[in-house]
Amino acid sequence: MGEVLVKPYVIDSEGFVCQPRSVSVPFEFRVAASFEKGNGGTYKNLVTVEVVEDLACYRGLRHYPQHLSLQVESITTHQFHFGEFILDPSRYSLQRGERSVRLEKRPMELLILLVERRGALVSREEIAERLWGKGVFVDVEHGINTAMRKVRTVLRDDSERPRYVETVVGKGYRFAAPVISSSNGQAGSAAPAGSSPEAAAVLSSAPGGAAAVAAARAPHGALFRTWLPVAAASLLSLLIAMGFFLSRRGSATLAARPAIRSVAVLPLKNLSGDSTQEYLADGMTEALISRLSAIQDLRVISRTSIMRFKDTQLSIPEIAKMLGVEAFVEGSVIREGNRIRVIAQLVRADDQHFWSQTYDRDLTDALALQSDITQAIAARVEATIVGREHERFVAPRPVSADAYDSYLKARFALNTKSDKRAGIEESIHYFEQAINKDPKFALAYAGLAAAHSELGLVRNGGSPEARQGVIDAARKALELDPNLSEPHVLLADIARMQWNWAESEAEYRKALEVNPSDADAYAGYALWLTCQGRMDEAVNWAERIREIDRLGISGNTLAWVLFNARRYDDAIREERGLMAVLPDDVQVLWTLGFNLIVKGQPEDAIPLLEKASALSDRSSGVIDLLAAAYARGGRRDDALRIVAELHRRQKAVYVPATSFVIAYMGLGDYEQAFVWLDQAYKEKSNILQFVKVHPLLDPLRGDPRFTYLVRRVGVG
Repeated sequence: MGEVLVKPYVIDSEGFVCQPRSVSVPFEFRVAASFEKGNGGTYKNLVTVEVVEDLACYRGLRHYPQHLSLQVESITTHQFHFGEFILDPSRYSLQRGERSVRLEKRPMELLILLVERRGALVSREEIAERLWGKGVFVDVEHGINTAMRKVRTVLRDDSERPRYVETVVGKGYRFAAPVISSSNGQAGSAAPAGSSPEAAAVLSSAPGGAAAVAAARAPHGALFRTWLPVAAASLLSLLIAMGFFLSRRGSATLAARPAIRSVAVLPLKNLSGDSTQEYLADGMTEALISRLSAIQDLRVISRTSIMRFKDTQLSIPEIAKMLGVEAFVEGSVIREGNRIRVIAQLVRADDQHFWSQTYDRDLTDALALQSDITQAIAARVEATIVGREHERFVAPRPVSADAYDSYLKARFALNTKSDKRAGIEESIHYFEQAINKDPKFALAYAGLAAAHSELGLVRNGGSPEARQGVIDAARKALELDPNLSEPHVLLADIARMQWNWAESEAEYRKALEVNPSDADAYAGYALWLTCQGRMDEAVNWAERIREIDRLGISGNTLAWVLFNARRYDDAIREERGLMAVLPDDVQVLWTLGFNLIVKGQPEDAIPLLEKASALSDRSSGVIDLLAAAYARGGRRDDALRIVAELHRRQKAVYVPATSFVIAYMGLGDYEQAFVWLDQAYKEKSNILQFVKVHPLLDPLRGDPRFTYLVRRVGVG
């Protein structure tokens, strides 16, 4: 852009070189500075120009220079979006839609101050100092009231029922509406240091340019006596020249970095100084993932993959390579009582930070806070939000702090302790607690449905009552908030297990319409296709999950689909890879054990299933498969002891018929297997959804009774 010689200057209280400015325009720009000290030494370095009250301060120059030259490197301006308004402090402009709204200087400065400090109380003393400066003897109280009245008039705001500005009686004001901040950072061109004719030409072509050039060449004493008008003109001209120059380069600069199409939300750090608050950080992480996943234009990595990087020492580029994403959201959460502060930032895969924002809210506003952060991120990555997506980002109604706290504890228990029944029951307790505190809390019902779904899994006992719990809670969640995808997935899963095939498929498609990055919906539909015997399609859908769930459920779902497709070696390879990351995951151990048994390697399956049995507190859905491994591995007595244990257990608690089917198939007692398949049909046990393809049932396929069973399930 060329060099700009700027004088005069003053030294502020911290020893920084500063220059007066004539207008209140918040901005920052980077400059290359070179100057001579009084002793003749020369220094060159990069500094940041900041606007501080009525001075532009060149942070980085800590010596009083005799000659100072500044060369523009980059400039950053900010726009704020709230409601139907766009506020651009650098231009002193306010727009409602496409129309400009006129606002006088002091009301405009008041609005800028409130929006910059959004969410925080701004005292009347701070307002007075910003609008009039220190020690000014005017009727400040009347001036503030007048300025606020004008702000509210243009915003069409009501002081009694405010949408934008809240009055804190006797204290000040708070800007309470959600705000999206967007910044425009551009780079300037380089030029050699020293006196520059090009700079003089640029400034001379702008209003006040001649004065700026004259200022650059005038003697020091004369300059200092006339510094206010000259410096004001030079700074204003500098801004105009930069704006003109950068506007011509803007499109090319933006084109150099394409819009981001894939992101991962890294686990937010808990900076509360209290390890018991870890559930809050994890809960906020999961919420941001869920909300961002609803954007069709964006591929978002799932929670199950992301949580593998909690407290990781890997670098951003290393994680980007593993997950195949272009950018990351990272940040932290601090809680003090019922106040939370979230610091969120965006980082490109090459570790370049390009956006950061701090949010301070009450816990009651946590859902609105998540919506605000999501919209801000979407704006920064240039993701397009279309159609019904706009509805999903409308700030939801407030939820009581106690209810939301119980909800977060429930999610934490469900995500970290679901391998054991006690952990699931703990989560149900907290979900029900949240619902009792706020009966219209949709997310709590969705979580309760998910917990009941976990209870319904074979490894947790597969209770039929759990299915009804899923249905009731999921339907209530959708009644309260139809824009949730999780309840649709859970209803689809139950419909699949109950052989309501058309209903199940429709629910999966609804879930993917609401949330295109829902890994559970992809996994569920892959299993639906497996049940139909459409194995090529099932494998394709299972493989597609990898795009959003590199390290989570995708491998296990794919392994199960490959198992039912008789591609045992491929399935075992998938499970071995997962075991390297999840050595104590019961589901991984169980699926790998199944593959090894059917492939004829029961001796390899036994230690894996014994470990899974211990991890799951000898769940009937795990020891049944261990019995089959013992039987096929030549340990028939051990297998029979487990069968006897299942029969004894059945007298006290529910044991799914599936457990007896698996054990007797392992023992080769096919008649007993048919007896329990008939009971499984009455119960609609989980195994029968896969009756058309399940390899363990292959010895029965020639029997007419089995052919009839397949038809009754609706997949014949």
